[in-house]
This record gives sequence, structure tokens and C-alpha cells, in this order.
Amino acid sequence: MQARPARLAPRGAGSPVVGPLHVGVTGKDRCGMIVGKLWHSLMAQINKLANIFWTADPIAQMQYEYDSAVAQLKEGREGLEQYRALVERVSRQVATDKAHVSSLEAKVKAYLQAGDRETAARFALELQKAKQQLSEDQSQLDLHEQSYENNLTKIKHASKKLAGVREKIAKYDAELKMSKAEAEMAKLATEFNFDVTTDFGQIEQVIQDKIGLNRAKARVAADMSSEGVADVEREQAMEKVLADQALRDFEVQLGMVTPETAGVAQTEKELGPAKEQAVESA
Repeated sequence: MQARPARLAPRGAGSPVVGPLHVGVTGKDRCGMIVGKLWHSLMAQINKLANIFWTADPIAQMQYEYDSAVAQLKEGREGLEQYRALVERVSRQVATDKAHVSSLEAKVKAYLQAGDRETAARFALELQKAKQQLSEDQSQLDLHEQSYENNLTKIKHASKKLAGVREKIAKYDAELKMSKAEAEMAKLATEFNFDVTTDFGQIEQVIQDKIGLNRAKARVAADMSSEGVADVEREQAMEKVLADQALRDFEVQLGMVTPETAGVAQTEKELGPAKEQAVESA
């Protein structure tokens, strides 16, 4: 017996209109969307800031990466040293096992030669166990040796690559400094135009004017210093004539010469060059 479907009541004037159902967004969902947007915005700004620091000094960034790699390599070398100590310990264990096996083989042979099969059998069983232990230790040693060699090869290769990185850092640093210096020189060449229209040209003009003024002052002082030289020379000549006259008067007073002799000598002295010229003309 099937159940009849329920009949819908006829819509009357007072019955509400039922529309399509809409799934609304809850306050929790809206809060999550806002937090997500804020988080993405914050990460974008942090990424922008990181890019600024990343490109501000790339050489320093490369040096930081190099130092980090060197620190990791140092830790790797320390770990490799500890691993090598383990390999050495296993190697000593293998050497001990070999010595023990050799000793047991000698004992088994000795007891067999002595006819003591029971003791020989006991040492033979121990020898079998010792050989098994030696085989296991030898396998471990081979495995550790191979692993050590692989890690050693990796560290050597990493050290070589770091040496290349260090050379690249030095090269890039030098090239960056050189290119920056060239750019500064090019900028100076375009901006520093020593012309009279620029500030430097005006300053240069002022300096040249001052130099010209100083030279003019020196020339004026030299020209003024030549004034009165002729008067000084005439005064000195007059003083010389007066001195010669005073000397002749003193000689006459002492009777060293007579006035006539003094006059004749003076005349001869004055006419001497004229007579020489007359002789030469004759």
C-alpha cells in the first residue's frame, strides 16, 4: 500500500510567498577571506622589501651566500671526520677478527696433528663462528669505506666550486666598482663643464682677475721704484767729485804734491785718452 503524496494547500491571500533558497555567507567565512587578503598583502610587502635589500648590494648578498655555504661545508667536514673515526673503528675490528681467525686455524691444525680431535673440533666450531663474524665486519667495512669515499668526493667538489664562487665574487666586486667609477666619471664629464657660464667658470674668472690685479700692483710698484734713481746717481757722482777734491786739498796741505802738480796730473789724466786717440789716428 503506497502512501499518497501530501497535497499543497492553496495559496491564499494571507499565505507567504516562498522563493528559491539562497545559501548565505557566514561571518566566519567573511573573516577568513579578509584575513587571507591581509596575509597575502603583508607577504607581498615583505617580498618587495626583501627584493629591495636583495638588489641593494648584490656583492654582499653573494658574500653572505658564500659564507653560509662555507659554514655548511665546515659542518660537513666535521661530520665526515666523525664518520671516518667510525670507519677506523670497524677497520680495527676487522683486523682483530682476522687475527682471531688465524689463531683459531693454527690451534685446529695443532690439535689435529696431536691427535686430539675433540679439542680440534671445538676450536673448529669457534673458527667457523669467527669467520662468519669476520665476513660480516668486512662487509660493513667495505660499505662504510665506499660511503666515506663518496662523501669525501662530494666535499672536495663543493670546496672546488666554492673556490670558484669566491673568485667570481672578487671579479664581480672589482667589475662593479670599476663600472661605478666609470659611470661617475662619465657623469662628471657631462656635468662639470668649466665654462664662463657655469659657477666654476665664474670662480675661475674671479681668480684670474685677482691674479691680474696683483700683477698690476707689482708692475706699478716697479715703475714707481725707478723714479728718483737719476737724482741719486747724480748725487753720488757729486759726492765722489767732492771726495776727490778733498783728497787733493789734503795732499797739497801735507806737501805731498804741489798745486801745479796736482793740476798737471789732473790735466794729463783728463787728456790721456785724447792723446791716445791722436796717436792711433796718426
